[in-house]
Amino acid sequence: MSKRILVTGGAGFLGSHLSEKLLKKGHSVIALDNFFTGNKRNINHLKNYDDFELLRHDVTNPIMLEVDMIYNLACPASPIHYQYNPVKTTKTSVMGAINMLGLAKRVRARILQASTSEVYGDPLPQFHPQQETYWGNVNPIGIRSCYDEGKRIAETLFFDYHRQNKVDIRIIRIFNTYGPRMHPNDGRVVSNFIVQALQNQDITIYGKGDQTRSFCYCDDLLEGMYRLMESNCIGPMNIGNPNEFTILELAQKIIEITNSKSKLVYRDLPSDDPKQRQPDISMAKKELDWSPKVELAEGLKYTVAYFDDLLKKEPDAFAEIR
Repeated sequence: MSKRILVTGGAGFLGSHLSEKLLKKGHSVIALDNFFTGNKRNINHLKNYDDFELLRHDVTNPIMLEVDMIYNLACPASPIHYQYNPVKTTKTSVMGAINMLGLAKRVRARILQASTSEVYGDPLPQFHPQQETYWGNVNPIGIRSCYDEGKRIAETLFFDYHRQNKVDIRIIRIFNTYGPRMHPNDGRVVSNFIVQALQNQDITIYGKGDQTRSFCYCDDLLEGMYRLMESNCIGPMNIGNPNEFTILELAQKIIEITNSKSKLVYRDLPSDDPKQRQPDISMAKKELDWSPKVELAEGLKYTVAYFDDLLKKEPDAFAEIR
């Protein structure tokens, strides 16, 4: 049955892919974005759909719409962007959640919050991999706190609206995700390494490169998100790829795929940077019959191809400063 669905952050990396996925399933989509990190190049091809609308709007301000479902993805997700204006980042998570929950309450829409693995902070060794029952080890006053704690309070708001006002909620905790349409200068490790490798620049490794991450291809992530929204499970639920790689292994894979002449250079590790990050996806397997399908090497080839094409067609995109 076709639904009218609001996707906040709809011109961003994941938001644009989600909007496309929903349109292909026959739904009407309203993509809402303030274009801080989103870009029209991500959604230009969606204008061919009669059921696609684009609104320039900031979720920190209320909006009146009539919708059946809301995917709340609006928030800068990379350190370079969310630390650019930390107060605004916190307001986006907190006020954005309040405004979207208020909308969901008014029109009785089901609403999904895109939370993050960052709610776990730098996990203690005994909580690795991370399960949804883990409360986290987060610095509340660090340079990453605007994002970490903003997402944590958004989860609090979602559950309080659910308990107090019976709002129909879903919460997904997204682990490292990559793929086409990532912002070229978002500062995240996959896009950083690919952009540097394609231009034969030095690849910057922070610390010794022995910190680990788990990388989920965007198509896999969005299938898990969609299944959660359509399920009877509220969450919070981890969605990510449980295969764990060191940052050094990632750099070496990207150099191999791009046939780059880049050399590795080492810099000091940023403050509060997690040393390990790996999801326990037992709940997603049980409740959604979901697990990722795309291996890292395959997903990186798709992502490298996107950035290589973008570099040729829009070289200025790699010089954008936010």
